[in-house]
Amino acid sequence: MWKKSIQVGLAYVGIIVGAGLSSGQDLMQYFISFGKMGLVGVVLLAVLNIIFGRIIIALGCFYQSNSHDEVLEQIATPFTKRVLDASLVISGFVIGFVMLAGAGSNLQQQFGIPSWLGALLCAGLIIGMSFLDFDRITKVLGVFTPIIILMIVGITAWTFIGKSYDYARMDAIAQTLPSPMPNVWLSVINYYALCAMTGVSMAFVLGGSLIRIRVAKRAGVIGGALVGIIIVCATCTLFARINVVKDSDIPMLELVQRVSPVLAIVYALIIFALIFNTAFSLYYSMARRVAGTSKKKLVMTVSALVAAGYMLSFFGFKQLISVMYPILGYLGIVMLVVLLYGWLSNLRAIQREQRTRTKMIRIMHRKFDEDTPYTEQDRAAYDELGQQSVVDTETIKQGIHDTVKQEHENNS
Repeated sequence: MWKKSIQVGLAYVGIIVGAGLSSGQDLMQYFISFGKMGLVGVVLLAVLNIIFGRIIIALGCFYQSNSHDEVLEQIATPFTKRVLDASLVISGFVIGFVMLAGAGSNLQQQFGIPSWLGALLCAGLIIGMSFLDFDRITKVLGVFTPIIILMIVGITAWTFIGKSYDYARMDAIAQTLPSPMPNVWLSVINYYALCAMTGVSMAFVLGGSLIRIRVAKRAGVIGGALVGIIIVCATCTLFARINVVKDSDIPMLELVQRVSPVLAIVYALIIFALIFNTAFSLYYSMARRVAGTSKKKLVMTVSALVAAGYMLSFFGFKQLISVMYPILGYLGIVMLVVLLYGWLSNLRAIQREQRTRTKMIRIMHRKFDEDTPYTEQDRAAYDELGQQSVVDTETIKQGIHDTVKQEHENNS
């Protein structure tokens, strides 16, 4: 169960840590531009990531959602749901083409590849990935996350161990940077709301892929904590070297280049992979809502969305972040309020559902355990518990059956 929590948690990080966080451009504009107070802001941001990571993935698991629409219709009023639904679709599409622009900027800065070609390569990979099944997609989404965490922590260690900086001077330079926000406190709320808008659709789907609510909660905490570590390490590092990176499109890449040209190549490729993760997650979750269970329709919808996003990516990465992200962040604040209300108002029901599923899983283990008899009483109890679930009876029964069967096959 820990393995599944870690796997989903890493996939969640892969969704959130896209072009902005891994490149450092978001952090430069939203936090470092406020100098030392920006460092306080990123600590609060890390805490919000842990709290809401747990809430979002657990709600997706609780409702066994295949799209954000299935959760929002349960926790929001009809009018609020329509507003949020439209906002998520718009923000997903917008952030998607910002990611494509980031892919182009990243490859151009490191390899001199024209930005249009880098964005086109990312777009092609997104379309190709949509042909895979969801379990394989989940594994791919998290595969690069441990590497970026290690690299950012390593860069932070290299920056600070055995070195000292004139922090008063760095603070003065940092505050000359333009910021889209009037103060650091609004930056924290706006930026996390933006993160929520980026990740909530796919996070609901990730949660829906889990049966155990406890596993989903743990995955959200793991994912949120890892995002927090990345944010704090990257921001502190950029602040200490602000005199070097203040004019760079991809400031973290600029720092790695000064550590080692070889590492810079690796880092550029990892950033590209994380950009791809975020862009794919956004386009896939939007397309899945439209296509339902039709694989052909899903691929066609992803292709259409990516093609449109590619054309809009030509506005430029740095400019798109400064203009579009604050607008989307304000829309996301409404989402945070709805998520918090949905969690608190359903807390008892979530705990009750967790107990119900635990009992069903325990009974189903008897069916696959050759040494334990599975009786008619067990079958009747399993059916009765299925009827008590908030999820459709046959859906939850089949989901638990498949989960336990897979666990036994993996252990055999």
